[in-house]
Amino acid sequence: MIADVVQLTESKKQIQHLNKAFNGQKSAFRSNQCPTLAERKENLKRLKDVLLKNKNRLIDAINDDFSCRSEDETMLAELMPSVEGINYAIKNVGTWMKPSKRHVSLLFQPASNTVHYQPLGVVGIIVPWNYPLYLAVGPLAAALAAGNRAMIKMSEYTPHTSALFQELMESTFNENLVCVVNGDAEVAAEFSRKKFDHILFTGSTAVGRHVMRAAAENLTPVTLELGGKSPAIISPDVPMVDAAERLAFGKAFNSGQTCVAPDYVLCPADRVEQFVDSFQDSFGKMFSSIKNNGDYTSIIDDRQYKRLQKYVEDARNKGATVIEVNPANEDMSQGTRKMPIHLIINPKENMLVMQEEIFGPILPVITYNSLDEAIDYINDRPKPLALYYFGYDKKVQQYVLDRTQSGGACINDTLMHVAQDDMPFGGVGDSGMGHYHGYEGFLTLTNHKGVFSKQKFNSGKFIFPPYGTFVHKIIYSIFVR
Repeated sequence: MIADVVQLTESKKQIQHLNKAFNGQKSAFRSNQCPTLAERKENLKRLKDVLLKNKNRLIDAINDDFSCRSEDETMLAELMPSVEGINYAIKNVGTWMKPSKRHVSLLFQPASNTVHYQPLGVVGIIVPWNYPLYLAVGPLAAALAAGNRAMIKMSEYTPHTSALFQELMESTFNENLVCVVNGDAEVAAEFSRKKFDHILFTGSTAVGRHVMRAAAENLTPVTLELGGKSPAIISPDVPMVDAAERLAFGKAFNSGQTCVAPDYVLCPADRVEQFVDSFQDSFGKMFSSIKNNGDYTSIIDDRQYKRLQKYVEDARNKGATVIEVNPANEDMSQGTRKMPIHLIINPKENMLVMQEEIFGPILPVITYNSLDEAIDYINDRPKPLALYYFGYDKKVQQYVLDRTQSGGACINDTLMHVAQDDMPFGGVGDSGMGHYHGYEGFLTLTNHKGVFSKQKFNSGKFIFPPYGTFVHKIIYSIFVR
């Protein structure tokens, strides 16, 4: 009872902080609605500097939240893409900001058409727990490059990282420019209800629906980076060691707690045994052991661990062949949230692993007899965030890309499309809407103001009333045909 009262009081404090900061940012934006190129670059450089100066603290905080997060995975998936994305924005934002010229029809000459890229205002960013640094910094860099102010709601499931990130942003930026808000689900719900000029949410499809519903009350535009079941297709002729090795990396990275992790594999029916052997061999070369291996990341918390164990048990109980990829045959039943990858061979549709996004080290393997059968299997389901195809025939690669829809795709790789600075990242359908990263991030968080401009001579007077004149008839004969 006392704990509930304390928690309620803390939530109220966070909401008060949220409301005060939101009003402050709205007021500050009105006083500077178009930050200069120099201001934007300076803000981005300050963001980069604070990350670099506190690199080790951030690595330690993320490790504390996971109980074991590979230092190299934090470097590769959090710090490196954050810094690279900021560097790319610093290099290119001057070009992005310039008005773009557009064509003017002869009917409206002499005049000019330009599109001006103006900041939207105050952007709300909602961050998940799986990559708490990168998924805060990436949207923040886009917001600052676009000239906006930003409020960031960190995840309550990464308390160490969330508290440190709040401390670092408070020491680097005025709260009227960048504000970090922490707190529970009540705070998150209040955050979603604020009349932001744009909300960028990364997380589950279920929570994304709640965010979009709350945003709709204010007609706030949203970018939803969701997840779903991202498939991987193994072709009949690709060297299996190539496909298995890259799939093992993509599934083992962060223990599968990645929105674009391969969720299931479509494998030719006559190559399943070969895939299992190659996958086990590839995984064993990367991780000779798991339990006390600092390179292999833990499941974030007990709730997620129990959910994943339930998926495996459900598959076993319903008759699936379950293969535990455990190179050292360690006892993982007690004292750890480390979880080996489990291959689920030919799962049934009523199994939990086929109904929900897995988001962990479980990989169903589904057989197919023809490529079109595999493509139909994907197209019969919600559009995924990512699609992976393994095969070196370029015509077949294009065939697969043309006949499937996904937010993004990799050919003969996994995950790596997310790290490309000059490509948009986003979902489609159930896996999300809108894009960010690089130029697309800038565009998402700006108002594209079309400006039609003419000077003293007014050619438009030729179409002024009274209508039905000879001039009108000539104009119609030229332009309506």
